[in-house]
Amino acid sequence: MVKETHIKPEIRVLGIDDSPLVSDKIMIVGAIMRGGEWLEGVLRTDITRDGFDATVRLSEMICGSKHYGQIRAVMLNGITFGGFNIVDLRELYERTRLPVIVIMREMPDMEKIKEALKNLSDPEGRYEMITRAGNIIKVQTIKRGKPIFIQAYGIEAQDAANIVQATSIHSRIPEPIRVAHIIATGVILGESKKRA
Repeated sequence: MVKETHIKPEIRVLGIDDSPLVSDKIMIVGAIMRGGEWLEGVLRTDITRDGFDATVRLSEMICGSKHYGQIRAVMLNGITFGGFNIVDLRELYERTRLPVIVIMREMPDMEKIKEALKNLSDPEGRYEMITRAGNIIKVQTIKRGKPIFIQAYGIEAQDAANIVQATSIHSRIPEPIRVAHIIATGVILGESKKRA
């Protein structure tokens, strides 16, 4: 089922990223941005490193927020958090009823991912969750420079691309993801990293 999304210039988007992997408990940060320009809220939860709780913990964080009714789309910085704690896009959409857009700087190398998963419990199940996340499409977010890649669930691919382009203001990475990354790394490391 694809949710029809009316894209307003000041659409509220929740960007989600994880903190650096410094322990078995990984902090997740959500940044709610209006139109890619204004930070309106920050959310936080924790997941287990290489665990299986990312989808549930993210959905609880989103649905439990006072901002929930205003959020129109969720952006994830990749499909895996805290190492290989994989987000099930379909389940996240069904739990939150919000379109989900995955942001990737590069096209994922599926063979390398498959090899890395061999070191974890249930590698086949994890790989299947990654492969059913949907088609990967290329999106040009700034006039010059490298494109990014996205996956989308609960929203038409073109609408997802339009939201990504509308919120990519200062770099090729959408502001909700960039801001969530800055907060997550700054809190854990004491200083933020530039690259989301």
